[in-house]
Amino acid sequence: MIVDVIEVLVKILLVVLVFSMLGGFATYIERKVLARFQQRVGPSVVGPFGLLQILADGIKLFTKEDIVPSGANRLIFRIAPVITAATAFIAMAPIPFLPNFEFLGRTITPIISDINVGILFFLSVGAAGMYGPLLGGISANSKWSILGAARTAVQLLSFEVVSGLSLLSPLMLVGSLSLVEINRYQSGGITDWLIFSQPLAFLLFLFAGYAELNRTPFDLLEHEAEVVSGYATEYAGMRWGMFFIGEYASMFSFSFVVSLIFLGGFNPLWLIPGGIAIILKVAFFIFLFMWARAAYPHVRPDQLMGLCWRVLFPLALLNVFITGIVCLGGIQ
Repeated sequence: MIVDVIEVLVKILLVVLVFSMLGGFATYIERKVLARFQQRVGPSVVGPFGLLQILADGIKLFTKEDIVPSGANRLIFRIAPVITAATAFIAMAPIPFLPNFEFLGRTITPIISDINVGILFFLSVGAAGMYGPLLGGISANSKWSILGAARTAVQLLSFEVVSGLSLLSPLMLVGSLSLVEINRYQSGGITDWLIFSQPLAFLLFLFAGYAELNRTPFDLLEHEAEVVSGYATEYAGMRWGMFFIGEYASMFSFSFVVSLIFLGGFNPLWLIPGGIAIILKVAFFIFLFMWARAAYPHVRPDQLMGLCWRVLFPLALLNVFITGIVCLGGIQ
């Protein structure tokens, strides 16, 4: 019993440390990718190939003065970044990152908690993370932050229904909400991958994920094309950093979930072991996030709502209807 508790605590510590470091490294990779697309150099001065830029950014964030604007709700203003960072890591609890392996004669399962409603837990906690930008923008006593918070509400109302409905169709085929069971359902090989039987669900979930993670072209919360920084305008130092640690950590967890649901997860891929296969899939989706940021323009809030409610929502319902007919036909 004590050994099991220690194992879970070690897993939690490793998840927080590993994905915090990966989030910092992803900022470096994103700068390099964007520089490549835009024919720039990117980070190149601090350390070899600019690799120590991550360390420099970390020192800057930890040493910057933590300012709370006058007139702001101090308690909520300080708690908001914690909500974003905490929910990003809590949502990782039901995600099986790698296949089981042996360590010191003990079988290690790389998942914190294999709950039978894993995907529902991931979606609900991930959506709760939107309260961080919402509360941060409302509490800052700034008109720019208020606008960012309003866009947060628009974004939440837009993607949430599409995100849930898009996964309903593949879940009807699998018959389970556990990410472990979804991965096992595709263990027969590449032909069993759900992306081939549910291509529309894959695209819908991908679009909704971009909106949830505040990534281009749906980055309404911060909207980097503007002079101000949306909900984060009044934040500085590590509190500002916590928002973006949460964002990049969520990028990795979303990439793992998409890989597990639609691309065979950590099942072996031909001669590639399962652990390496899922890392390659996640790396592809991380690159896709950065590619989209370099290639596509930003959309307006009304355009996002129109896309989600007039296009994606009807398509998700249609996909559920067709999948239901197929499932009933298979039963009969």
